[in-house]
Amino acid sequence: MKHILCSIAIFSISLLSAQQKRQVRAATVGFLNVENLWDTVRSADYIDGTKDITNPAFHRSVPLDSIKYLEVTEKDYAGPWNDEALKGKKVVRIQGGSEEFTPKSGKNYNYKIYKQKLENEAKVISEMGKAYTNTAPVVVGLIEVENRQVMEDLVKEPAIAKYDYGVVHFNSYDYRGIDVGFIYQKRRFTPSKSWKKEIKIFGSDGRREYTRDIVVLTGFLDNEKVAFFLNHWPSRRGGEAASLPKRNAAATILKKEMDSVQALDPSTKMFAMGDFNDDPISPSLKTYLKAAGNPKDLSETTPYLNLMYPLYKNGVASLAYQDAPNLFDQIIVSANLHSPNKEVRKDYTVFKAEIFAPAYLVNKEGNYKGYPFRSWNGDQFTGGYSDHFPAFVVLQKDPTP
Repeated sequence: MKHILCSIAIFSISLLSAQQKRQVRAATVGFLNVENLWDTVRSADYIDGTKDITNPAFHRSVPLDSIKYLEVTEKDYAGPWNDEALKGKKVVRIQGGSEEFTPKSGKNYNYKIYKQKLENEAKVISEMGKAYTNTAPVVVGLIEVENRQVMEDLVKEPAIAKYDYGVVHFNSYDYRGIDVGFIYQKRRFTPSKSWKKEIKIFGSDGRREYTRDIVVLTGFLDNEKVAFFLNHWPSRRGGEAASLPKRNAAATILKKEMDSVQALDPSTKMFAMGDFNDDPISPSLKTYLKAAGNPKDLSETTPYLNLMYPLYKNGVASLAYQDAPNLFDQIIVSANLHSPNKEVRKDYTVFKAEIFAPAYLVNKEGNYKGYPFRSWNGDQFTGGYSDHFPAFVVLQKDPTP
């Protein structure tokens, strides 16, 4: 079981060789869990409910030391934490995880480590799908980012700076203070709209638990209308069975958002991706999202295809916990991205989906041989990348005559 993740197949066939036979246009879309990409400054969320919800200053991350200079109308505010409830209020929400990632913490999380994290994640991004397209991904989802600033710092890293990535980010009310967001190549993707969708979940005691929002990004990828839905669903903390209703709730919300976008324009090509904390065969994905594992099962009532189902059936995993492999990192697409006719592709369709696991992302020795080469072993920085392997999908189409 310890070696299960080493068995992931990294296929050598590339679109580059296909282009020798005929010209094609290709694009990679992917995501990665950056495993706690925090800056080194202890922060808090400042919510200024007097501003419009669409204004980034409505909910922003600020250094904890700067709070004393900001107006707070309800110093003892204890919730509920959502945009609607906070209209008209000025409050502070302490980020539960920010103290852990500072120079004064047990991790000794200093600028040197932060820069190494940025360099590591940028290297991974620059190589996702490159074997097929000879370039970096056009759109990338990022999971476990602290705030917009760390994303802005990331896209300036030399490994990816030349791609001129734009940033889409929303602060969530996650109890730890981590968010999800997108970066995109401005030359090839034009955003039209973005928003976040709150996931309401509750613990066994009936109390509200705050988790990451679903972030939605719509726009045009090489002039084709697309929509991306980035997810980091509630964890299995407390056990898989006990926590399953939380992920079922997230799946219900995701499906509603995807259905709504599809209803507005059925031609929109949709990608739901992220760390679902469930496998492709879990009820959240099969029953609540209704994501088919086989193209033959696509229908009006099952309009979404889980590209990771065949990989899961072949024993591919994106992480492991206590020697149990899981494929939590998945990409699910709308039916119009599947083409049974591989000879003619006037619009983008799926060429290949992969879990990205080059040798440098894999632990080579010890108890965790074959596992993802994660950044942290307790409070010790390992120099690694993430506790999850990234996932990507390569799209292909014939150029316009």
